[in-house]
Amino acid sequence: MSPSRDNLSLPRDAVGASTLERMANAPAFNRWMYDRVSPWIGARVLEVGSGIGNISQFLTTRESLVLTDTEEFYRDELQRRFAGLPQVEVSHLSLPVIPEQMAQRKFDTVVCLNVLEHIEEDEESLAALRGLLEMGGRLVLLVPALPAIYGTLDKALGHFRRYTPESLRSRYAAAGLAMLHLEYFNLAGVLGWLLAGRVLRREMIPAGPLSLYDRLVPAFRLERFLPVRIGQSLIAIGERTS
Repeated sequence: MSPSRDNLSLPRDAVGASTLERMANAPAFNRWMYDRVSPWIGARVLEVGSGIGNISQFLTTRESLVLTDTEEFYRDELQRRFAGLPQVEVSHLSLPVIPEQMAQRKFDTVVCLNVLEHIEEDEESLAALRGLLEMGGRLVLLVPALPAIYGTLDKALGHFRRYTPESLRSRYAAAGLAMLHLEYFNLAGVLGWLLAGRVLRREMIPAGPLSLYDRLVPAFRLERFLPVRIGQSLIAIGERTS
């Protein structure tokens, strides 16, 4: 964390904050994640749970970008990091509640990466996000997959669940979202997450293995060519239709 930060606005979740900082030092992985979802991202974008901007940095070329978080600490960090970019706004958002001012707006894309699993009311939150989309707008979602590998890492990070393709399909249908695309992401991460969270019972992503993993991302990108797919995460693209 930045040493100049006021103690009154430090993040409440120390594990989550440290994890975001460690992920900031995995630029190849962040770029890979963005590249996998970028084909579905439009011009007027709302990002849910922006944190310190690990993915936000790739979205700043859009026509307009609203970055959100529940934590004042992260919103302050986002304001500093993207100061001087007139197309970027920073706002408070704590799902499933949508602030009245935001509810009056419509976006062509809502980006929600590694956030929904932190929210107990996930079905209500999906419905709320649908309400922020214009007709034909898209929800770009990435969530943890494979409930069987849920472990101490998930618990420490405040994950209520990991998802299956079936659970996402049912939640999208209940929220009034048409599923356009659904795929697994990050095959190589499955073993590492299982080892750290179920075998070694870690509560933090190890920095050393993460650095090595980041260097190997060019090889991991080849997973898209495998005939059978599975992965640590699921990417789900939903569309608001009539």
